[in-house]
Amino acid sequence: MLEFLLDAFFTLLAIRAVWKLLQGVRSGFSVRQAAPPHEAASAAAPSSVHMERDPVCGTFVIPDRAVSIGVGGHHVYFCSAACRDKYRARTA
Repeated sequence: MLEFLLDAFFTLLAIRAVWKLLQGVRSGFSVRQAAPPHEAASAAAPSSVHMERDPVCGTFVIPDRAVSIGVGGHHVYFCSAACRDKYRARTA
């Protein structure tokens, strides 16, 4: 009797494993048909953002979000007010 229960258990386990495998294959094909991999990757890629290097610490910052000062007709960008103040102290 125990042998029969073990056989039934392992048979059900094997059927479930095959079922899960087939579901994975089916979902893989449905994703591929929706968009080829190269198109899906290009659609998800973020657009590039211009960044400036902080002259004090070397951190790259996004100009729209950075602390900046005007020097000689152009802007110099900093990651923080502390770096801006160090730059002012060096150039003064």
